Amino acid sequence: MSGPSLPAEAAPDRIAAPVSDALLERMMTLHPKVIDLSLDRMHRLLAALDHPERRLPPVIHIAGTNGKGSTLAMLRAGLEGAGTRVHAYTSPHLARFHERIRLAGEIIPEPALAGVLDRCVAANGPDPITYFEATTAAALLAMAEAPADWALLEVGLGGRLDATNVVERPALTIITPVDLDHQSYLGDTLGAIAGEKAGILKRGVTCIVGPQKDEALRVIEDRAARVGAPLLVHGQHWHAAEERGRLIVQDETGLVDLPLPRLVGPHQVGNAGMAVVALRALGFGAEASEAAVTRAEWPARMERLTAGPLVDLAGSCELWLDGGHNPAAGEVVAASLRALPPRPVHLICGMLNTKDIAGYLRPLAGVAESLTGVSIPGESATIPAEETAERARAVGLTADIADGVEAAVAAIARAHPGARILICGSLYLAGHVKRVNG
Repeated sequence: MSGPSLPAEAAPDRIAAPVSDALLERMMTLHPKVIDLSLDRMHRLLAALDHPERRLPPVIHIAGTNGKGSTLAMLRAGLEGAGTRVHAYTSPHLARFHERIRLAGEIIPEPALAGVLDRCVAANGPDPITYFEATTAAALLAMAEAPADWALLEVGLGGRLDATNVVERPALTIITPVDLDHQSYLGDTLGAIAGEKAGILKRGVTCIVGPQKDEALRVIEDRAARVGAPLLVHGQHWHAAEERGRLIVQDETGLVDLPLPRLVGPHQVGNAGMAVVALRALGFGAEASEAAVTRAEWPARMERLTAGPLVDLAGSCELWLDGGHNPAAGEVVAASLRALPPRPVHLICGMLNTKDIAGYLRPLAGVAESLTGVSIPGESATIPAEETAERARAVGLTADIADGVEAAVAAIARAHPGARILICGSLYLAGHVKRVNG
């Protein structure tokens, strides 16, 4: 988003390779002192780079509060399953900044990343620019100069003033479920937040609208009517549901019967529906739809860890990882846990102080037997482990603390062999877990 400092969940990588690390640190020093909500800085830098946003393959632009990454991952799997080459830009990353940029399916290599970052730093000069604006420009530059058939862009924050919202005419847009998050940046009501998300709508460009609450849907439909954007709305123009262990998606072109999504959780049915309807709107057939649901990978979203030092510490326990961090994500995680084969559930949780901790934990109180609070290593905005435990007790969870994730996993494994351990609460914590677990 142009203007305010990014929330800590999207801060720069700390373990990137030396050249790109130095360039990313340089970009942080250019952050504007006065906040203004506009895309002026982004447009200025893109003009200095000869407008890479105008040289991209056909773009699919994805906004929303929850499900953006999973929907993008399924859409990418579907497009690649149909034999096309796909660029993708996502945020934040888990272990390395490079994860944010995929060129024709592959994570951008260090020399290419360092090259586009260097060109962006040179083109921008000493002028103020936010970290996300500068790195988004670098991603657009990299994608404009590498051959591909499609480019998938995930909104970083909001939509209307997000740095990705510079493509004048995408091939398609998607708005995933909208909920309360980042209220200090986007507004304190669902309608206000939906208005920011709907800022990606473009005249004449179809938008796939995922499952929405009524207040959010009204705002999206009103914005679409004003700008002249056709909508394909969940519950009106398309439906997705699980029936007898299969995924059934029906839209205005017919019905498709597919395997259930590979990604874990009941919420993935709706995300898969958005991806499948998008593929069908673009003219792709059943092969792409099946690839979307069977081949997608999206780390740290109800991900089962099956190897590594932490898995060894867990012993007979299952070890899971999820980076969701808002109340809607708490609901989704709770539903996902209920859908798994029964096992006692024990949480290891670390969160940032910008989040609604009670709102996130409250749904989990009904499915977990205990919570162990941890502080997120290296994060100044982390909530201390003691405070996380206090907040957990306030919503009805039995809670304790540990010095770190490793100690928490080992303690739970000793006390509750065969349990299900979920590490949760922050993408920053998830990134730490990925690095620790190799």
